[in-house]
Amino acid sequence: MKEKILFNASEMFLNFGFKSVTMDDIANTSGISKKTIYAHFKNKTELVVAVTLNIFDVVKKGIDVIHEQQQNPIIELFEIKRFVMEHLKDEKSSPQYQLQKYYPKIFKNLKLKQFDVMHGLIKENLMKGIKQNLYRKTIDIDFIGRIYFQGMTGIKNKDLFPLNNYSMLTLTNYHLEYHLRGICTSKGLEELNKQLTNQ
Repeated sequence: MKEKILFNASEMFLNFGFKSVTMDDIANTSGISKKTIYAHFKNKTELVVAVTLNIFDVVKKGIDVIHEQQQNPIIELFEIKRFVMEHLKDEKSSPQYQLQKYYPKIFKNLKLKQFDVMHGLIKENLMKGIKQNLYRKTIDIDFIGRIYFQGMTGIKNKDLFPLNNYSMLTLTNYHLEYHLRGICTSKGLEELNKQLTNQ
């Protein structure tokens, strides 16, 4: 039952936002009483923590699978972007923005976990790209890793990027192209253009 509640809550929070969805909504969707939810999660905040950790784990496992395929680093980034977009329905509800606004402590902890994973992954991706002559040898790997993460989180700011002007898909496409054009060699740009054509 706990897994069912977690699954339904995750789907609803991603689709409608952490603030918008009530415990009543989750109970109705799950076909159970609110009392049953409280038997597993003492309040909404505890449920939000469980959902964010669960989503984080699912996305991390998916990214790990892509990373283990040892594709060329440019293709790897496009595959990761596609996977994340499929799993985080970050459009009209802007769940991450709601999480930051209404559950700042949970958001801060999640962001630290995301940084640990993404910074390590991007640094490996950059080193591999340099070895394969796809990225310039002169780039500062640690700096680029940090600025990439900052960009990925920054595009979720709905004050800077209102969803009626930019869809999340458009923003992630722009961000990835911007990142790669700044670090690619001429060989890397050929691969980038190929990926952009295939989108």
